[in-house]
Amino acid sequence: MRNKIQRNIEEKISIVLEGIKNETSVSEICRRHNISQSLYYKWRDKFLEGGKQALQNGIGQKMSDQYLSKVSELERVIGKKTVEIEVLKKNLNLI
Repeated sequence: MRNKIQRNIEEKISIVLEGIKNETSVSEICRRHNISQSLYYKWRDKFLEGGKQALQNGIGQKMSDQYLSKVSELERVIGKKTVEIEVLKKNLNLI
């Protein structure tokens, strides 16, 4: 289990779900996929935590809305600053 194989997200999810189904022992799954049990449990815990956060009374959506609102505000500020810069550039050319 020493060789480090980079796994994409789909592979990790597949391995975690295989263990959650409880049809095969975690030790067998880890042997088959050449990973340590500690790595499997680390992936599983992250997977379950992500699911927990997604199910918490729409908090994920609320945070997403907050980020979108912040992005809109920053875009507005950038637009305003861009106009100010253009005005200053034109005034400098006239002097």
